[in-house]
Amino acid sequence: MSGVNGIGINSPNYLYSALSSGKKIQTAAQGASELAVLQKQERQVRGTDQGTENLQSGKNALNIADGATEQITDQLQRMRELAVQASNGLLTDEDRSYIQQEIDGLKQGIAEIAKRTDYNGVPLLDNEEGKVFKMASDANGTSRSFETPNATIEALGIADFDVTGKFDLKALDDAIATISKSRASMGAQSNGFDAAINTNNSVSYNTVASQSRMGDTEYGDYIQKLRRQQTLNDVSILMQRRQMEDEERRKTSLFI
Repeated sequence: MSGVNGIGINSPNYLYSALSSGKKIQTAAQGASELAVLQKQERQVRGTDQGTENLQSGKNALNIADGATEQITDQLQRMRELAVQASNGLLTDEDRSYIQQEIDGLKQGIAEIAKRTDYNGVPLLDNEEGKVFKMASDANGTSRSFETPNATIEALGIADFDVTGKFDLKALDDAIATISKSRASMGAQSNGFDAAINTNNSVSYNTVASQSRMGDTEYGDYIQKLRRQQTLNDVSILMQRRQMEDEERRKTSLFI
């Protein structure tokens, strides 16, 4: 009856467990070296997948910052348009004061965008110059980073822009150029994240495939093993029953 109650890799208990769980190696006794490799691969997969999530978070933050800087660009362009209008010598001081009111509203809008743009509560555009966001990007903890611009009106140099007195369009041109350069940089960083995410996905997919080849139950083979073991158990039980019947007949013949 050892075949019925055994715990080896051919015992019914093990075979049923392998079929129900889909995993043929669940304990070190069922394959110590294989289990060690599988656990190492599991660590690789989980670390890689978390790195991918980190990268995706960085990409999402860049997308948010890019959308916000697009709005800022629109407002800067409108400010420049108004400044060109204010350069018309046929306008009165009162006309220019009305233009300045709209410019002040646009500056306030830019300030609010810079202040309110964040990811998970972390400011993206209202930060000190050169702020860098770092993250682990793969199972080995490889560090990657990205930058977003400081888009406050102070950092853009337009806080005091006023068309009611002397002004220079260069201040607005420089602000637009700064935002455009930052958007290009964020786009390049986002593309780099895409490449890293694709690499991680490939690593994760192929590692999982390797895990599957080593650790997953081959259902057809295991069903055959289970049937063979059940047949052996049935034969063993039948032989024991016959042995008991023969023993009973032998005892009966002794009393005749």
